[in-house]
Amino acid sequence: MKISGQAAIVTGGASGMGAQTARALAAAGAKVAILDRDLEAASRLAAEIGGIAVACDVASEDSVSQALAAARDRHGPARICVNCAGIAPGKRIVGRNGPMPSADFQRAVMVNLVGTFHVLAHAAHGMTALDPDPETAERGVVINTASIAAFEGQIGQSAYAASKGGIVGLTLPAARELAASAIRVVTIAPGLMATPMMDALPAEVRQGMGAQVPFPNRLGQPDEFASLVLHVVGNPLLNGTVIRLDGALRMPPK
Repeated sequence: MKISGQAAIVTGGASGMGAQTARALAAAGAKVAILDRDLEAASRLAAEIGGIAVACDVASEDSVSQALAAARDRHGPARICVNCAGIAPGKRIVGRNGPMPSADFQRAVMVNLVGTFHVLAHAAHGMTALDPDPETAERGVVINTASIAAFEGQIGQSAYAASKGGIVGLTLPAARELAASAIRVVTIAPGLMATPMMDALPAEVRQGMGAQVPFPNRLGQPDEFASLVLHVVGNPLLNGTVIRLDGALRMPPK
């Protein structure tokens, strides 16, 4: 699918990998709608790239439905949807103060997994009404973001790993079901990335984390994630799969 001229949605697009993805899609000619809870930051980026900003809480289906409708009114139905919205809570199942509150676990699942499903379902529904692309015969592509924690979750990552593991498990059945409508579903599972959360850590801590990566021996960069997004959009044979973006890293228990 050619990106130029297409409407694209990026959730969690106000910062980190989502922001760089929004920039890359816009640079490739897409009409980008940045969906994020932080409307101020999303608006600044939208002004930078010539896109639009829409307030959205992916954990709320009503918010997702309204945000996608607003984006559709401005740019038309989206053929490209990238799910980057998510949270990364860290808490042990049994800590010093007792068991992890169920609400903490549920929050991670609601934002990361259920939020991804909300956007996937509503974006795919809009794509079904589109005519197939004349060159590839596809109607659209949805790219989700998991994590290598889905496979090697560390101590303290039970909620996060479970939510990202759910996204991995969602990928193939979603792709199989939506294949009848010529819509692809692909998930990217990043490793240790240089995101704003990482930027808050001391330099020596970031260097130590990057040193765990076999090669390249550093943290991943948001533009490397964005580059993979562009490749997935342009490669129609990529479907129903999870792509690790981790420099061959396999996380230790802690």
